[in-house]
Amino acid sequence: MPALWKKVAVAMSVALGVTAVVGCSDDTSENSNAILVYNAQHESLTKEWVEAFTKETGIEVEVRKGGDTELGNQLVAEGERSPADVFLTENSPAMTLVENSGLFTDVDAATLEQVPEQYRPSTGKWVGIAGRSTTFVYNPEKLTPEQLPRSIMDLADPSWQGRWAAAPSGADFQAIVSAILELKGEAATLDWLKAMKANADIRKNNIAVMQATNAGEIPGGIMYHYYWYQDQAKTKENSGNTALHFFRNQDPGAFVSISGGGVLKSSKKQENAQAFLRFITGKAGQEVLQKGTSFEYPVASGIAANPALVPLTDLAPPVVDPAKLNSRKVTELMTEAGLL
Repeated sequence: MPALWKKVAVAMSVALGVTAVVGCSDDTSENSNAILVYNAQHESLTKEWVEAFTKETGIEVEVRKGGDTELGNQLVAEGERSPADVFLTENSPAMTLVENSGLFTDVDAATLEQVPEQYRPSTGKWVGIAGRSTTFVYNPEKLTPEQLPRSIMDLADPSWQGRWAAAPSGADFQAIVSAILELKGEAATLDWLKAMKANADIRKNNIAVMQATNAGEIPGGIMYHYYWYQDQAKTKENSGNTALHFFRNQDPGAFVSISGGGVLKSSKKQENAQAFLRFITGKAGQEVLQKGTSFEYPVASGIAANPALVPLTDLAPPVVDPAKLNSRKVTELMTEAGLL
């Protein structure tokens, strides 16, 4: 096992020490109605889903929060002994990790029908619940539109040395690398990562990338779209001097990462767990994305995006089967490149 995964395993007990409870007892074993969700999605978004679901169905939900990698590895470590009924993530590689360990049951057909094929894995073991587009945030005083990278792969060129930022330690960026791996292959991905090690200004997270770009410390950087839209909807404190560039044209940099939801095979509350997944991918659940402040994309039930967003259909993302995104290989490659 790579050293990073051992460190993650040690950290998991700390990460899972805090449990947020929404509308239910703090012990689902005492409430035969309640389900337990391991949640790596944004806490505020999941809270909206949970409250709406409980109001409609009467089924209570306990939420245990953590990161994609932390909770994914926690589920693998727990195996069939896990108390979790549902797993929600921000990005899909953690879903694939759990799926490849044989821990998900099949998603109900009615739920699958709500989610278009491009927003769920071909295996039917989990579904997309939200989407986020890869973008290049840039400072127009540092880069003109003509100077922007046409492809995310262009950032490996020596001309970009010291001129772009990214946060390689986060699950967000690693999901993007997973797409590059699937679309371009292992050799090309490793070459790109090694060039990134030489070229990129490493930051701790997406917000730090945007802040550095906004301050003119760096011309631009890779991050997901919704950080920019969230800040624009508030004070613009971290984005007022920036703009977003979408790569489009099926480029790896146009990758739309799918947040996932799945029901654990070991769950003793299958009916209620499946009902929760069906709700968040249904009309009411997806309208939480459309009308709320997360600025993530709805991916199910025909619900359009928040009007402030560029429509998903205009982004021309590459076709990537989420079931093929390989988080372990990405970790290995990024470690070999010296980024982790």
